[in-house]
Amino acid sequence: MVPAIRKAFNAAFTPEKYAAFLDDMHRIHPGDIEFRIAETPVFVPQSFTQQVLQACEDIVDVIVRDDFKTLTESAIPAAYKMAGENAHTDFIAFDFGICKNEAGEFIPQLIEMQGFPTLFGYQVFHDAITKKHFPIPEGFDSYLNGHNRDSYVALLKEVIIGRHKPEEVILLEIYPEQQKTRIDFSCTKDLIGIETVCLSKLRNEGRRLYYVKADGSKQCISRIYNRVIFDDLEKQQLPAESINILSDWDVEWCPHPHWFYRISKYTLPFINSPYVPETRFLHQVHPLPENLQDYVLKPLFSFAGQGVIIDVTKADIDAVKDPENWILQKKVQYADAIETPDIPAKAEIRIFYFWPKGAARPFAAQNLARLSKGKMIGVRYNADKEWVGGSLVYFEQ
Repeated sequence: MVPAIRKAFNAAFTPEKYAAFLDDMHRIHPGDIEFRIAETPVFVPQSFTQQVLQACEDIVDVIVRDDFKTLTESAIPAAYKMAGENAHTDFIAFDFGICKNEAGEFIPQLIEMQGFPTLFGYQVFHDAITKKHFPIPEGFDSYLNGHNRDSYVALLKEVIIGRHKPEEVILLEIYPEQQKTRIDFSCTKDLIGIETVCLSKLRNEGRRLYYVKADGSKQCISRIYNRVIFDDLEKQQLPAESINILSDWDVEWCPHPHWFYRISKYTLPFINSPYVPETRFLHQVHPLPENLQDYVLKPLFSFAGQGVIIDVTKADIDAVKDPENWILQKKVQYADAIETPDIPAKAEIRIFYFWPKGAARPFAAQNLARLSKGKMIGVRYNADKEWVGGSLVYFEQ
């Protein structure tokens, strides 16, 4: 997106450099990276950086409203309502497609957002190893709002561990060793010292939770860094002795599971911003637009693009049995933004927002990017392609 930088990067690129870069990336925790890592970062000019951050702030303006919880109460499925919800989420991740406006200028367009963690730890290592192997221009950085590696790691500790002892804080997931994001669990332990524990391993004494360590001792848990997507609970076969995590336990959540639902596709219809495509709850769309091909149909409660219908027809809409749980969103056309040796790649940027306790608003601190040459962003749509996969953005500061 910065032509001179892109030209110089591509000219200096060699398969040997990329192989050395990949070798270092996979040495972080051998066997833990299953996804493809792209050959290049994304270089973003200051004007686009400002637009992306303004887009995030437009959305944050809605999230910090006094009535936001009331506005989003119906977002939480009745089966997953739990005690212990805190005043606000600890994290937000905003996903933007790089698109073009009618004047042919690059602009960000919101795709999705989530009040849930993402690859917060892994990207620290991704940034450092990228800088080791590839030239990053002066004045460009992956960190935002003046953060650097040290201040960012301190921020992770502040938000995730808080006032607790690190040994009493766990990263909770369902069968973490099977998750494609498990590299982040290992990186998080490297950075802030917390263990990853499978939900099936939690036990209780009264309302207190604990798990049994490798040496046979019990470790009490006071705070959970939650990586469980609760919709997945229904799909998993947990052992009979597993606890019911939905009960009222004496533990703090980071983030509380309710925020996964409150800050999600459910929030999109309430946002008015030039960077957020027109979005409406399906049951409120009357009459249906004639140009359905210009819209995307999305289930509210799904993850990683599951259930999304891109080429919408009236038959698709007629087949929906619970329209209150779906949104109809104006289709976003990703731009051919990244020049590569064969065909250009499309790109999606995820901005990491953190909300420390006591702060009036959350703020941006880091990012990741994903490059694609397929119909959608994601591994399954980019098989056998090059210059696609996981990446990161270097923003002009």
